[in-house]
Amino acid sequence: MVTGSVASVIYGEPRLTHDVDLVLELRAEEVSVFVELFPIEEFYCPSKETINAQIAREKEGHFNIIHHATGFKADVYPMGQEELHKWAMANRHQIKIEGSDIWIAPPEYVIIKKLQYYKEGQSDKHLRDIEKMLEFSADVIDKTIISQRVAEYDLLDQWCKVSDKS
Repeated sequence: MVTGSVASVIYGEPRLTHDVDLVLELRAEEVSVFVELFPIEEFYCPSKETINAQIAREKEGHFNIIHHATGFKADVYPMGQEELHKWAMANRHQIKIEGSDIWIAPPEYVIIKKLQYYKEGQSDKHLRDIEKMLEFSADVIDKTIISQRVAEYDLLDQWCKVSDKS
């Protein structure tokens, strides 16, 4: 499922990004096939052991895949037991982009994750992304869900910075 900046661009306003964030449900028996999709001549891809260690984590698993020629990076977040990831997977949307079907995270999930990233790193790009999502996709964003998650994840201060503007 696509999330992060790429998802915020779809729900909001275009901007440049050098990576794609993905939440992935990957089982241990699928890791070998997954690694084969990224030949070492073209991509940096972690070892099977590293990926297995990350997918075994209940929370906060993470690994990268990097295309050598372009430097384009995928930040991959294994679903694990994270309730927010599970909710997003169950509520994702399938969209068509340039003839291909992709799964995209629900906008409420994207907003909550961007609020978390802002809380951690204070990068204003996350707030701008949220503001544009609220501006361009207000009709598909459920603020009740956001309010519940904001309380659950202690993000009220961050949410107030953007919700007062919408």
